[in-house]
Order: sequence, then structure tokens, then C-alpha cells
Amino acid sequence: MSLNVGDKAPQFTLPRDGGSTVSTDDYAGKNMVVYFYPKDSTPGCTTEAKDFTALINDFDAANTVVIGISKDSVKRHDNFVQKQNLKVILGADEDGMVCEAYNVWQLKKFMGREYMGIVRATFLIDGQGIIQHIWPKVKVKGHAAEVLEKAQALS
Repeated sequence: MSLNVGDKAPQFTLPRDGGSTVSTDDYAGKNMVVYFYPKDSTPGCTTEAKDFTALINDFDAANTVVIGISKDSVKRHDNFVQKQNLKVILGADEDGMVCEAYNVWQLKKFMGREYMGIVRATFLIDGQGIIQHIWPKVKVKGHAAEVLEKAQALS
């Protein structure tokens, strides 16, 4: 089942970097950027996380929290955050249930090989939990700034 603008965003609670949890319930009344990415410490994922981190004060000013989700473990997230000095929240979806709920766990092709993996995608969710914008198959360059623009328009 795919999600559309206007749909209620799937709820989740996940272990996060730093050892606590991150839950959609924690941010009722706030906008949320939920971005899915394939793997910690890979070039595109590092650029994306650093781009969101560079704009984190602007997201805060727009009443918007930024949550990155991958299937990496909390330990990998902690290493990634520490190494890159990240300011975004990273959720560890090791069993893939949240990826499935957001329909980002899909068949991918790379160099002639097919495999299941996370498709880089971003969801902007308003304070009532409604999806306001979806970026499927994200291209990293300029993405965080584009998401910020939409988040600012919501607040």
C-alpha cells in the first residue's frame, strides 16, 4: 500500500541514537520530517544527514523535528552521529516494520543486480499527523533546503 499526501502518517516508536526512543507521539503538534535512507556512513547518506544537520536551527524555528530512519543498529547510528557531528534524530528500524509501513522497502537494481533495500524518500508530516508532502526517490543535492522550504510554509 502506498502513502499519499493527505493520508494519516503511520505511527512508530523506534530505538534511537543515544539509547532512548523516538516516537511520533513525542511530537504531537509539531511538524516532522521523516526521511528514510539506505545506510549509515555511505557517501549519499552522509551528505544528506549533514545537509539536514546544517539547517537544524531553521527546522527548529519552523516547529519541525527531523528524523532519519534506516535499518542500521543504534550502535551504528551512535558512531555515525559522533563521527559526523549530526544533530538529527536517527531511528533504528532493524526489523524493517516502519520502512514497510511507509512503503520504502522495495526492490532495487544496481549494476544489473536486484535486491530489496530502502528507497531514499522523505515525508513531511504536519502537527496533526497528516502527510503534507512526499519526496519519493530523493536526489540528495539541495534536498534538505527544499524540505525546509516546505516545512517553513507549514508553520
